[in-house]
Amino acid sequence: MKQLKIILASSEVAPFAKTGGLADVSASLPEAVASLGHQVRIVMPMYRSVMEGDFGLKPLKESLEVPFIGRPLKTKIFYAEIANNLMIYFIKRDEFFDRTMLYGTSEGDYFDNPERFIFFSRGILNLSRLIGFQPDVFHCNDWQTSLVPVYLKSLYRNDSFFRKVRTVFTIHNLAYQGVFPKEYMSISGLPSDLFSIKGLEFYGNMNFMKGSIAFSDIITTVSEKYAQEIQTPEYGYGLDGALRDRSDNTYGVLNGVDYTEWNPESDPYIGANYNVKDLSGKEKCKTDLMKIFKLKGPKENPIIGMITRLADQKGCDILADAMDELMKMELFLVLLGQGDEKYEKQFAELGKRHKGRIGVKVAFDNVLAHKIEAGSDMFLMPSRYEPCGLNQMYSLKYGTIPIVRATGGLDDTVREFDPDAEKGNGFKFKEYSSKALIEEARKALAIYQNRESWLRLMKNAMKEDFSWKRSALKYDEIYNRALSKV
Repeated sequence: MKQLKIILASSEVAPFAKTGGLADVSASLPEAVASLGHQVRIVMPMYRSVMEGDFGLKPLKESLEVPFIGRPLKTKIFYAEIANNLMIYFIKRDEFFDRTMLYGTSEGDYFDNPERFIFFSRGILNLSRLIGFQPDVFHCNDWQTSLVPVYLKSLYRNDSFFRKVRTVFTIHNLAYQGVFPKEYMSISGLPSDLFSIKGLEFYGNMNFMKGSIAFSDIITTVSEKYAQEIQTPEYGYGLDGALRDRSDNTYGVLNGVDYTEWNPESDPYIGANYNVKDLSGKEKCKTDLMKIFKLKGPKENPIIGMITRLADQKGCDILADAMDELMKMELFLVLLGQGDEKYEKQFAELGKRHKGRIGVKVAFDNVLAHKIEAGSDMFLMPSRYEPCGLNQMYSLKYGTIPIVRATGGLDDTVREFDPDAEKGNGFKFKEYSSKALIEEARKALAIYQNRESWLRLMKNAMKEDFSWKRSALKYDEIYNRALSKV
């Protein structure tokens, strides 16, 4: 295996700064790729959360100059060694990144987000030269870094340092594209002729992500099914045509799971540890969960767990419509999440109305999330769309059987259980409706009543392997495929 030099650029990386799954991927994938022998450098902004954290960062002696609106801006660089072959660099510019939140407040996005990430994108490129790290591949993620491939194919096209560099761009969620007024083209410093239907123009605006779709050597998404879905009008958010034009260079690579954190055999947060050979601890986890949410009723009744952002995308509308029918079944439901105010109020009210049957906590709570994964019998993800999804993969490891809508990564990871053949690892429905959700829940409950079939299903689920090593090997192929392009 040829050793490669890779720069992974991301607007958030756990544990330094996180708003969602992008941060987890940006932490785990580079480590897995570095373990294959490649040299990997991560680059992210130096937010306030980074400055306030105890991460043992060191300052680079040299300052970085970043071209911005016709003048160079000097900025400090900090770094840390994470593991062998893996380092992370932080671009510090307080006027852009010293803020409480990453992208905006509850009142809306920061007004200067386009300037912030134009600066960050130019900084990524100039940083690689400053540290003398000439990459084989820039791996960019989501709209915040999507101008990097555009700069490489335009302003830096004749720069000898970057001449052989190739780009891979990963779409984590196509719904967020970085669409801004066309005036930001001049601020970006990009040639005006790139503001075209084949470039960054999008209904009269500048679309950052559209630029990366046009100019990256390889495009990836976070599951195979999602790579197909985003090329359709239903899921393409106006970019389906641009993606179809690049279909020959678009691939789906499923995200991995960090089994050092999500593993019932070693999880420090759960009521008792267990594994596929000894499931006795799962009963203790269920007892613990029932106590936490004050659930009352026969312990033999299954608990359906749900950890989610409360939003339409996550299927909260069809779940709300299905609740009355679900409560006619012999089951409990526990829900952890926060999001849209209307759903926070609606599910809190349902928790009060069905006290002892439904447990609701409107919050972000990592410890409780682990307890729900371990103590539930089933896990519900009725998403309208789901680029990858991680909780269904966590659930499989915990023997907590997923009930999902067949979309994106959910469809790729969950296989309908066949009790006669004893194959499959969960339950899934296709139609986006409360009726389809209810029917699939009934099917799951019927099999749950057969203890022998359910134990077989649990063991099937717990034997699944969605480790990052598998994903890293696929990205190794993609990096080499990008390098083969002339």
